[in-house]
Amino acid sequence: MRITVIGCGRLGAPYAAGMARLGHRVLGVDTNPDIIALLTAGRAPFAEPGLAEAIGEGAQTGRLTFTDSYQQAAAHAEVHILAVPTPQSSGSWDHDLTDVFTAAEALAAALDRDALLVVKSSVPAGTCDRLAARLVEGVRPGVHVEIAASPDFLREGCSIADVCRPSRIVLGVQESGRAEEVLRRLWAPCLQAGVPLVVTDLRTAETCKLAANVCLATRISLVNALAEFAHAAGIDTAGLVRVLGHDPRIGSDYLTPGIGFGGSCLSKDLRGLAALATSHGVPRVRQLLAAVDQVNQGRRIRAAELAASACGGAVDGQRIGVWGASFKAGIDDIRDSPALDVAERLRRAGARVRVYDPQAGIHARREHPDLAYASSPLHAASGARVLMHLTDWPQFRQIDPHALKPAEHPTLVDCRPGLDHDRWRASGWTVTTL
Repeated sequence: MRITVIGCGRLGAPYAAGMARLGHRVLGVDTNPDIIALLTAGRAPFAEPGLAEAIGEGAQTGRLTFTDSYQQAAAHAEVHILAVPTPQSSGSWDHDLTDVFTAAEALAAALDRDALLVVKSSVPAGTCDRLAARLVEGVRPGVHVEIAASPDFLREGCSIADVCRPSRIVLGVQESGRAEEVLRRLWAPCLQAGVPLVVTDLRTAETCKLAANVCLATRISLVNALAEFAHAAGIDTAGLVRVLGHDPRIGSDYLTPGIGFGGSCLSKDLRGLAALATSHGVPRVRQLLAAVDQVNQGRRIRAAELAASACGGAVDGQRIGVWGASFKAGIDDIRDSPALDVAERLRRAGARVRVYDPQAGIHARREHPDLAYASSPLHAASGARVLMHLTDWPQFRQIDPHALKPAEHPTLVDCRPGLDHDRWRASGWTVTTL
């Protein structure tokens, strides 16, 4: 099939490359000329495992091209996948839908034939209805735009695999339209491979992504709350979590205590659903989700407090090394990064903070120019009174703590799993965990 993917950021670029790998002829659309130049040259605009290879493969086969022209997009296909960002609105917990409406209206103005617009961006329930109402006046006479919702469930770090073999496919369609038939053909390779399909109404489909992120966020905050309690009560956190993981009703996935979640999706969708619940007169949902958010933010505060405690109560003037800047390992995404949040808290408290990340350093320097940056993990730890392990990059586990040259009586504040604490203690480090 011939399709367009509108928006070539961290959601749209993997979808464009992945759908081309599934055999479709894909035109990626973005108004940022720098992104289009990179993609056209066969390069990924950000670090994501397998993305550059998938882009190069799509270009070589001729199934993947890019443009900044909505007129070219309108001429290319009758199926258009909307994958633009929907960040949290400034000053509220609502989703900012500016890019959704702007992109949809720009496409509608260029259309000269009927089209199907598939909303893949994370949006609150009712967005597709609002889009349909706004597009009625934006299209040429005689042109009809059908709206469908098909939320994404990509995980950064394995997004290409998640496009080509998703955990599930959700189609939100109108009863009177033909979107279901078209989208079944679009996803035919995955459906033939046995990927579960759920066909539902627009509002239910719109809510699926938000609800999934809320469940995951709640699980992460719950295990972190249990870890905090266990620490206060003298309970073996690792043993407690191991027992919980053996319960088949609970399982062990995402049940590791740590510094909490970050990134562009969990916090935003958690807060977005809370705002939506309030508008629908369900305040208890907002109260619950606000508590989940509070636990998550509290882990960052606690990490900074542990650093201060290791420095005798205050970090002013102390050298603190930070391992990690991205919100999770394997990618260069620093949006709502717990690591950088903690680093900034310590800097504002007067610490001399030096950050190292193997991939996200460029983005961190641009967004957090007041922090100092290291050229290597050893450089970050050099002379440090405290070393914060804040992103679980695998290479940090391979470092011999004997090779580090910290200040006297150093402390490792380990906020992620994986480091061998016995090895660190044997090297003269005090080890503290969340």
